[in-house]
Amino acid sequence: MVGSDENHPGVIRPLHSQGVLHAGMGHNRRVLGTINQNTMRAAPHPCPVNKKGPLAENYGLFNRIAPPVPTNRPITRKFAAQITGKQQQPLPEETKKLAPPVQVPIESEDVSIIDVDEYKAASDSPVPMFVQHTEAMLNEIDRMDEDEMEDIPEKPVSDIDSADKKNPLAVVEYIDDLYAYYKRVESSSCVSPNYMAQQSDLNEKMRGILIDWLIEVHYKFELMDETLYLTVNLIDRFLAVQPVVRKKLQLVGVTAMLLSCKYEEVSVPVVEDLILISDKTYSRIEVLQMEKLMVNTLQFNLSVPTPYVFMRRFLKAAQTDKKLELLSFFIIELCLVEYEMLEFRPSLLAAAAVFTAQCSLGGSKQWSQTNERHTNYSKDQLLECSRRMVTFHQKAGIGKLTGVHRKYSSSKFGYAARSEPANFLLEDII
Repeated sequence: MVGSDENHPGVIRPLHSQGVLHAGMGHNRRVLGTINQNTMRAAPHPCPVNKKGPLAENYGLFNRIAPPVPTNRPITRKFAAQITGKQQQPLPEETKKLAPPVQVPIESEDVSIIDVDEYKAASDSPVPMFVQHTEAMLNEIDRMDEDEMEDIPEKPVSDIDSADKKNPLAVVEYIDDLYAYYKRVESSSCVSPNYMAQQSDLNEKMRGILIDWLIEVHYKFELMDETLYLTVNLIDRFLAVQPVVRKKLQLVGVTAMLLSCKYEEVSVPVVEDLILISDKTYSRIEVLQMEKLMVNTLQFNLSVPTPYVFMRRFLKAAQTDKKLELLSFFIIELCLVEYEMLEFRPSLLAAAAVFTAQCSLGGSKQWSQTNERHTNYSKDQLLECSRRMVTFHQKAGIGKLTGVHRKYSSSKFGYAARSEPANFLLEDII
């Protein structure tokens, strides 16, 4: 129990009665709910509990009592330091004998509570421990606020489909699900980057010559972009499982383009036109027989996500202009000719082509959070592939395989081949 010390007014001191309130406090009794509004729990330090007296059982007592605090004034850092700077009177000896329960009743409703866990005289500790703990806590809160502000992205992810919500052909409602499906199944359209080792009469240089020639044929026939990428995919998938002699390699390429045109184009070139561009090396019967063999070998699976499928989406995410778009396609078509690029998935090739084109035009590593969100590739994941693309860009007009360079050196394709390669990406290699 607690009471008021007559010799020291304002100081709360415990009373050693067993269940009987002090006579001078009888008229100040209040209900339990009112008393609990002016109490505060002490820190849960292990200590013996005084089980004597009903008041101690109900509320508990501090083993050390805070000094009197002026009323009607909140406790702040500065005010708490002023309070503790004053010399404190030692507490009566009998207060040390009481056990430390968890609460203390307060007689005045306006008195603020200072929860003191370990109190020392001002001469020993100029700033009491509870003030230090409070300041540390407030500083930590301030630091957390600063960290949260730093986590806020400077440029949030843009809604690239907002302008197409009224366009039914854009299928905005499920476009993200569609490309998530493409990412899951793209591995089925990939081949082993070492499949040419299974061909006894072919090598990767022959493959490069064939595709470089088909790019020119595709350009002269003015076919759709989708047709070119599907043609290359069908050739690689067929050669990965079917042995072909050298003199039939061009037939494989012509037939793959015929199948791709039937799948993608509205107006399909006739077989005689493809025979004519092959310098009449093959007959109509040979073309149709190869067509039958190819579709059966591939089990009629022509619906595969090629790099072009991802290029359209990633260019939209990059919010590109026509110059950047043409340069991106120039770079990725250079990769179609290169056998070594088969080790990269179509989605990675497309993302790296856009990234490399941005670096070439911007002169720095540009890859926004919107790009990363829609491609699911970070800048670091693209660097290896992008560096190879830079080397292909550097030598695009050199050597025998210059079909892509000639195509993109025309005004129709914005002279994209004349753009400077992003050489600084190669300088980062240690």
